[in-house]
Amino acid sequence: MRRLILGLATHGVALGIGFAAGIYMLPILVAPSGPSAEVLAERTSGALYQAELTRELKGSDFLHWGEGRMTLTATHVVHEGRLSPGPDFKLYLMADFAEDEEQFLALKPKARLIGDVRSFDGFVLELPSDVNLDDYSTVLVWCEAFGEFITAARYREN
Repeated sequence: MRRLILGLATHGVALGIGFAAGIYMLPILVAPSGPSAEVLAERTSGALYQAELTRELKGSDFLHWGEGRMTLTATHVVHEGRLSPGPDFKLYLMADFAEDEEQFLALKPKARLIGDVRSFDGFVLELPSDVNLDDYSTVLVWCEAFGEFITAARYREN
């Protein structure tokens, strides 16, 4: 009986680890390639704002981070760089800077969802026509599925 319980426990732990690894790896396996250098150059033309993403934020860690440059034009948000892979990433515009989960959740009701981030080596998202970039100061990437802060950058002072 003891052997059966030990076997069930060890197999349950292995199943749990495999399930968690699958949730983490699936977005990596199905993620589309990032935009080409030509597309990035075209979409960053006419930049109104730029911001640098860094791994050195309070809410970033070895599994949740971003690096590179965000460029904002009148019609697009362009990321040139890398993001940690994960499921259900969203890009938000915010009036105030947040650098961890707690700060973002306090500000989320006023944040503007721009769209889904599907690639981890750069992306281009179209801005909704009613977005005025001057109403915001910060771009932020959030993992909606797990409520995890990924990265943020201030593109202008309030």
